[in-house]
Amino acid sequence: MARSAARFDLPEVDDFTRPYWDAAAEGRLLLRRCRAEGCGAAHHYPREFCPYCWSEDVDWEPATGRATLYTWSVVHRNDLPPFGDRVPYVAAVVDLAEGPRMMTEITDCPEPELRIGMPLVVHFRGVGGGADVDLVPGEGGGGGNGGAGGAAVAVPVFRPA
Repeated sequence: MARSAARFDLPEVDDFTRPYWDAAAEGRLLLRRCRAEGCGAAHHYPREFCPYCWSEDVDWEPATGRATLYTWSVVHRNDLPPFGDRVPYVAAVVDLAEGPRMMTEITDCPEPELRIGMPLVVHFRGVGGGADVDLVPGEGGGGGNGGAGGAAVAVPVFRPA
């Protein structure tokens, strides 16, 4: 019986995070925003409560997909599959237009061209369903898991705007 190699780039999708991952598979980035009076803060990673005021009155909302580069590091060695096949790659932290910071990967830009504060735009890497695919926001391949060209899930990554 053939066994597939373990992958360390796949999220654990649960009932709470499913809307986030389903939207990503359609080429859409979601955030959580607090609806409590006097707060209204957006946050990422998705949580069931606001990390600023602790309110549980939070909802999903679409993000613009725009960000600026806060910092980055070039990864030259990673022994966990499938990252070893991707080295070198740029691990980064970006400031989303809505305010939260997000850990991600920068693609389609040589490392010497990266600059703090450079404008970025999200795109999505489909993983888990065979070959990785690329989705541009608004060009998703359908609903739910499998929308990313047959991939099981899509992960938001960023490139220069």
